[in-house]
Amino acid sequence: MIDALRKISSPTVANAIETFNVRPRNQGHMSSELRALFPELGPLVGYAVTALIRAEAAPIDGHRASIFGYWDFIQTIPEPRVLVVHDIDEPRGQGSQWGEVQANIHKAMGCVGVVTDGAVRDLDEVRALGFQFVAAHVSVSHAYVHLVDFGLPVKVGGLWVKPGDLIHADQHGVCGVPAEIAPKIPDAVSRIEATERRIISLCQSPDFSVERLKALYKEIRPGTY
Repeated sequence: MIDALRKISSPTVANAIETFNVRPRNQGHMSSELRALFPELGPLVGYAVTALIRAEAAPIDGHRASIFGYWDFIQTIPEPRVLVVHDIDEPRGQGSQWGEVQANIHKAMGCVGVVTDGAVRDLDEVRALGFQFVAAHVSVSHAYVHLVDFGLPVKVGGLWVKPGDLIHADQHGVCGVPAEIAPKIPDAVSRIEATERRIISLCQSPDFSVERLKALYKEIRPGTY
């Protein structure tokens, strides 16, 4: 299932989810500030490992999460894993948690990328590693970045994400995939693409006319026009 979803773009996944009527169309995806920085790596698909960070202020004694506990928690989430990290600073992105070292550590732990409303850096090195960054900010410094908590629901880009949620992301943005329909997404995509091909073929045909397009719409997309 994961391999099949990696072959599909995020907008197409979003279209397929709509056909199951499991949620309103304006829900289930993150805001447009988050998108994959390395589109050539293809879609990022995996199960969410959630965490909170901050970078503006140095950690207060007793208010910094255990990094070893966090690493243990990562192992409880199925592979492939996607880090979903909320930056609690305001404004966000004042320091980067994510660079070459953290990308290598997390890749070794079965993670394939990170989705964060915070900052990332070391873009060339991380791109070469094949680890995907989906981020809202790029920062030259890590400032005082530290882990505040992990393993709880987090809100990133307007979307609440729970540990273990299935995430799909690419250069268009980030979409949550409901577990109960995830295996059915590829077949739904095939049906959608067959319909879209008919529309595109007509639009590119020398026989195109608005009347033909209207007739096709009445056939494949019944409704009131």
